Amino acid sequence: MSARTDSAPHFPAEPDYLRIEGISKRFDDALAVDNVTLGVRRREIFALLGSSGCGKSTLLRMIAGLERPTAGRIVLDGEDLAEVPAFRRPTNMMFQSYALFPHMSVAGNVAFGLRQERPRLTRAQIDARVAEMLELVQLQRYAARKPHELSGGQQQRVALARSLAKEPKLLLLDEPLAALDKKIRQHTQLELVSLIRRVGVTCILVTHDQEEAMTMASRIGVMSEGVLLQVGTPDEIYEHPSCRFTAEFIGETNLFHGRLEGGRLNGSDFPAPLAIAAEAMPAPGTEVWLSVRPERVVLGRQPPAAVNGNVPINAAQGEVDEIAYLGSHSVYHLRLGGGGRRMIASVPSAHWGEASAPARGERVWAWWLAPDGVVLTR
Repeated sequence: MSARTDSAPHFPAEPDYLRIEGISKRFDDALAVDNVTLGVRRREIFALLGSSGCGKSTLLRMIAGLERPTAGRIVLDGEDLAEVPAFRRPTNMMFQSYALFPHMSVAGNVAFGLRQERPRLTRAQIDARVAEMLELVQLQRYAARKPHELSGGQQQRVALARSLAKEPKLLLLDEPLAALDKKIRQHTQLELVSLIRRVGVTCILVTHDQEEAMTMASRIGVMSEGVLLQVGTPDEIYEHPSCRFTAEFIGETNLFHGRLEGGRLNGSDFPAPLAIAAEAMPAPGTEVWLSVRPERVVLGRQPPAAVNGNVPINAAQGEVDEIAYLGSHSVYHLRLGGGGRRMIASVPSAHWGEASAPARGERVWAWWLAPDGVVLTR
């Protein structure tokens, strides 16, 4: 999981710029989007994140006017968009394929939407706007080229320039970086965020790539099976998931299932009852799952103390089953106790100091502080 390189911008309290109220979309007997309510702030980059078929692209298309909701309404900057056709909405959508016209030059592609404006713009106005957009995306010297003469990253910037040329109130991005290879995609994520913030346009990004959402968005909405499960900042979504789906979909986690009895989680396949933070304690007898991120797990050759200060520790001995060396850190796959329970731990390479790191088959201790586990009731 890559870390964000900047903090999310601070948004003062103000009415939602985009308000989605109880939106549903049914295709025959299939409910693609199920009663979604969501607010997006002015100048925010908001990501809809989920696996394929979860309803995120259908929701984006309803905002754009390309699909009509079965129920609910969409309000943008105080205007109800229910009766506004797609071509009249103050939105612009950039598709995954970029949808550039192959027979037009870069400048012609950027100018296309401007030529459809009513009242008509003059040739001088169009040329000035195209020049401004190409300067924004640093493609001035490619104005006369055709799309096939550009790299994937350059085509993406042409599509973005075309989307921004009409100065939409809302920019909609549908998997905008999916066509790029990993190395270019990582660089382009930050470049795209910088461009969007410079323009100051409100943006909704649809992606199935958790790293892309965590890097680019101020807030994220996690979707599954048409339902919006959780909305929050990247750190809120990762550190405090609201359900098992979010915990497992965003990054990796260890999940332990059981019931709360006597202030501990019993019945899980961890070798001992699990201590949890007192402030996270639901009612006794509640069936819960405990999520523990791999980087919260500490490995050592010696057992830890039972408590760290006044903080309880959960610990068990296990055998190193597999090791994935990733440079800055290694991911250890452990088999705990005498059973088949598996657990993963992400350990910085510098953790072992001058000592050698554990090898496959070696016995080690794994432990974490009780407050580092997140209790989930669904």
